[in-house]
Amino acid sequence: MSPTLARRERHDLCDLALELGPDAPTLCGDWDARELLAHLFVREHRPLAGLGITLPPLATLTDRAMDRAGRDDFRRLVGRVREPGLTPFVLRPVEVLANTLEYVVHHEDLRRAQAGWTPRVLDPDDLDTVWRSIRTAGRMLVRGAGVPVSIRRDDTDEVATLRGGEPSVTITGPVVELVLFLFGREQVRGLGFKGRDELVARVRGADLGL
Repeated sequence: MSPTLARRERHDLCDLALELGPDAPTLCGDWDARELLAHLFVREHRPLAGLGITLPPLATLTDRAMDRAGRDDFRRLVGRVREPGLTPFVLRPVEVLANTLEYVVHHEDLRRAQAGWTPRVLDPDDLDTVWRSIRTAGRMLVRGAGVPVSIRRDDTDEVATLRGGEPSVTITGPVVELVLFLFGREQVRGLGFKGRDELVARVRGADLGL
């Protein structure tokens, strides 16, 4: 059985991290590559400490765990992220559900923080996998917009309603660019917005993402 997109993105991210080094910038706020890898390690290998990723009151616990992980030798840290080991993330259904968007987004976080980046062209089957994931996850990601939102992938014209209602905003573009926008990234290309000007402004200025 061929590796999942999530697994391939994990390995590609690790390869790029080794190529760029621990101090390479990312799109994750002020995190460098070392801190990004520490985040990924804690999320999978220290689940209790990682609760602060989604629960702000526990953020200090997560920060301490990331700090400990980040003090490890960088090549060793990358190696520990590369293989999930004895964690639920090694199971294919869990990997697809929990890690497809996680690793696509964070791979792009590392890629697009470097000078001269260009969008990648993913295989159509991989784009379908990403699209299925964002159709579900996107409902939570657009809560900060406070207006009805739909997304349209420009390769197939398929539409997914993330928050129903009228009047709405429809965002059209390449699948990966839609994902990155919904995760709050600004380094995106090729997106179009259709809707009332004031609603589009609210979506574009919203605090999207987790």
